Amino acid sequence: MTAAQHSLQLAKVAALAAEDKIAEKVMAIDVSDQMPLTDVFVIASAPSERQVGAIVDEVEDRLRELGSKPLRREGEREGRWVLIDFGDIIVHVQHEEERDYYALERLWKDCPEIDLSGIEPLPRPVKAATEDDSDA
Repeated sequence: MTAAQHSLQLAKVAALAAEDKIAEKVMAIDVSDQMPLTDVFVIASAPSERQVGAIVDEVEDRLRELGSKPLRREGEREGRWVLIDFGDIIVHVQHEEERDYYALERLWKDCPEIDLSGIEPLPRPVKAATEDDSDA
């Protein structure tokens, strides 16, 4: 069994959002065979708590635009490892030190890494023009 196409597309959008906020070592792991609760882990890291927060906010904003709301968000207060559960995917944004220490990619090494470069992201919805936009 492999991750569903929709999950892969969400993972791609989450990865692009993280990269837009200069996340480091962004990767995705197909955990669908090992974990019945989700299809994909997206993992990204940052050198500071502030940047972890910026990445988390951008990922949430981008996925919310696509209609995916987080089911749960953990670790935000400390800003060292924030987990955002979107159901189909779980996004882990970690401070570099936590990334090195917990090494999720090593823990899940039996699961295949997803080549995100070959996946088309879900398109962003087009916002309807308002009267103010037409006056410009």
